[in-house]
Amino acid sequence: MHLLIIVSLIWGFSFVIIKGSLTSLDSSFVSFVRLGLSLLIFVPLLKPAATRGREKLQLMLIGGLQFGIMYLAYIAAFGHLPAHLIALLTTTTPIFVSIFADILGRRFHRTAFLAAALAVAGGAVLEFPDQPFAASLRGVILVQVSNASFALGQVVYRNWMRARPSLRDSDSFGFLYAGAVVVSGLFFLSTAELVGLSVQPHQAMALLYLGLIASGICFFLWNIGARRVGVGSLAIMNNMKIPVAVIASITVLGEGTDWPRLIAGWLLMALALLVNTRDAVGLRLKTDT
Repeated sequence: MHLLIIVSLIWGFSFVIIKGSLTSLDSSFVSFVRLGLSLLIFVPLLKPAATRGREKLQLMLIGGLQFGIMYLAYIAAFGHLPAHLIALLTTTTPIFVSIFADILGRRFHRTAFLAAALAVAGGAVLEFPDQPFAASLRGVILVQVSNASFALGQVVYRNWMRARPSLRDSDSFGFLYAGAVVVSGLFFLSTAELVGLSVQPHQAMALLYLGLIASGICFFLWNIGARRVGVGSLAIMNNMKIPVAVIASITVLGEGTDWPRLIAGWLLMALALLVNTRDAVGLRLKTDT
């Protein structure tokens, strides 16, 4: 759990960085560069002999889904929606995690789904905008595609690695980023306008931070942590970055907040954790072990 908490703290500040520095750049370019930097970290750690050819391809497909498609849709959404609405719309990720875990496990986990639903409610209360909800349909769809891709990728990788207990994450994780780079690179080359592309120094620094730390290191730690917790805990932790993002907007950007709403959102998050903990100590379902 501690790995998921650390990553959530780091990711909570990414909303501010992306919206403040990178929205003027082509979203496919940002995705490609960010994932390319992530790949560079893990290339020296790869041990090709540790996996068969078919397993390498499987890992690349998982990475193309969890990171490639997720980032393309997520970063593109910033061109259609304000950051606070994107944060709101990401609250559906826990539900996707719970649903995909149920589908792949061929059973329904009521406690995990309830915990995920409470986490979604808590995230929505924290991030629901003060002004009328006027999001573009394209932006909404992009965020949900991103949420579903990230959720499914987490669950599939979690199951894939649990079936191979002797394999270390560091030996093969680079293949996930390789798949993500292929997906984002093909999309970038086929859609981006290279003429006039200019990256300012502050944007380059943002890309380095997001690519090396928020993506490269954090996704690695997140996927390790995902295997060490139950489905309910994983679903809940997918929304813990939202209260961190609220705190970041208050402390870094000096934005105001609705304190009663903030407290209510935190209480719903705490209730989700309580429900999941109760399941863990006495009512845990088989797939949460």
